Amino acid sequence: MTEVAQIVITLKRQLKSRGMTYRELARGLGISEPSVKRLFASSHLSVDRLAAIANLLDLTLAELTALAAAATPKLHTLKREQEAQLVGDKKLLVIAVCVLNQWTVEEILEAFQISRAECIKRLVLLDRMGLIELLPGNRVRAKIARDFDWLPNGPIHEFFRSEGRADFLNAPFGASSESAEFVQGMLTRAAQAQLQQELRRLRQRFALLHEESVPAPLSERFAVGMMLAMRRWEPLVFKALRRESSGTRGAGKD
Repeated sequence: MTEVAQIVITLKRQLKSRGMTYRELARGLGISEPSVKRLFASSHLSVDRLAAIANLLDLTLAELTALAAAATPKLHTLKREQEAQLVGDKKLLVIAVCVLNQWTVEEILEAFQISRAECIKRLVLLDRMGLIELLPGNRVRAKIARDFDWLPNGPIHEFFRSEGRADFLNAPFGASSESAEFVQGMLTRAAQAQLQQELRRLRQRFALLHEESVPAPLSERFAVGMMLAMRRWEPLVFKALRRESSGTRGAGKD
C-alpha cells in the first residue's frame, strides 16, 4: 500500500469518526461531491489539498501523516522460514540489516561488494516479505514496529550463536567506547525477576536511542553491539567439585 493510499484511508476514518459526509467536505473545499469521491478514488491528492482537508478536520498536515503512519501495519517478528531465508543468503542478510538501519541503496553499494542488480533483486524480496516497502527511485521504508525482534532461538539467534558470538566477545574491550561487565552472585527468585525487568528496560532504552539516531547522517552513526544475558550458572570448575547432595544450592541448579 502506498503512503498516499494509507493517508486516504486515514482521512476516511477521520471523516467517519467526526460524522462528516462527503457533501460537507466538498462544501468546505468549494468543490462538488463527485469531485471529492474522484479524489479519494484516484488518490491524486496534492499537498495543498491534503492540508485543506486536514484543516477542515481540525488537524495539521503533520498530525494527519502521523495518524496514517501509526495505522500502517508493521511487523513485530518474521516467520521462522523468513529468518532462515535471510541466514541462507548472506547478501540478503547484509542488505536487510542495512535498510533496517536506514541505509540508502547508494550507501550499501559503496560499502559492500554487492552489485546494483543484486541489491535491487534482494530489496524486491524484502518487500515481498513485508520487511520493507520499496518506493520509486529505489528508496526504502522499513515496515517494522518499534518492538520488532528476531524469533527466540530462531535462525537469526542460531546464526549469532554459531558465527557471531565468539567474534563479538573476542576483543579486549579496552577502548573508552567499549564496555564489558561480568558479575556473579546468588539471588532470590524475586531479585532475579527484578533484575530481568531492568534488563528489559535497558533493551528498550537501546531501541529508543537507535531510533533517535536514525536522522543523523550515516557518517555520524556506527554499528554497536550489546549483549544482555543472565541465567542460573556457575563455572564448570565449581560444578566438577560439587558433592551431589549439595547441588540444590548451586547457581546452575533449580
